[in-house]
Amino acid sequence: MQTARSAELTRKTKETDISISLAIDGEGRNDISTGFGFLDHMLDLCAFWAGMDLELHCAGDLNVDAHHTAEDIGIVLGQCFRNALGDCLGIERCADSKVPMDEALAEVCIDISGRPWLEWHGDELLPQTIAGEEKDLWREFFKAFSSSARMNIHIIFRYGKNGHHLLESAFKGFGRCLRRAARRRGTQVPSTKGVIEL
Repeated sequence: MQTARSAELTRKTKETDISISLAIDGEGRNDISTGFGFLDHMLDLCAFWAGMDLELHCAGDLNVDAHHTAEDIGIVLGQCFRNALGDCLGIERCADSKVPMDEALAEVCIDISGRPWLEWHGDELLPQTIAGEEKDLWREFFKAFSSSARMNIHIIFRYGKNGHHLLESAFKGFGRCLRRAARRRGTQVPSTKGVIEL
């Protein structure tokens, strides 16, 4: 019988106080509160499309801006996902997805490889400010997730005009990739090396 793939983490610094509970094999039921509504929306989309159950609460220094909140959530969420995966036996490991959102399209590809790397292309399509925050906030989130989850993440904004739509396409696609890459298809570690070092 396969064990439940879930994890819980807390992290407290002078900038953020974060608690996360994550179940990979869930139903997309989420309770998310970061203090930054647009980030809540993106995380809710991602978890729903990933089919994960996510409880996430963060108290951050939003009096400064949302940078520390988004980056630190990326760190803790990525680590939580990595811990929940466990030994990676039988996972599909790689996935790609394209999800349109009205006029916008982003392409997402991931590899749960033990090798952290982020490629981020096409962000010249994003407006300089989205929901009152600089557009680079979102690259920092995915960079932090990639580093702590120890996975390759490639995100390409193909076309679009609306920043909300472009990011929604990316987060939905990322959720779909997480769902497919974490899906169990066998009993072997999906690596010719025989191990994925997460």
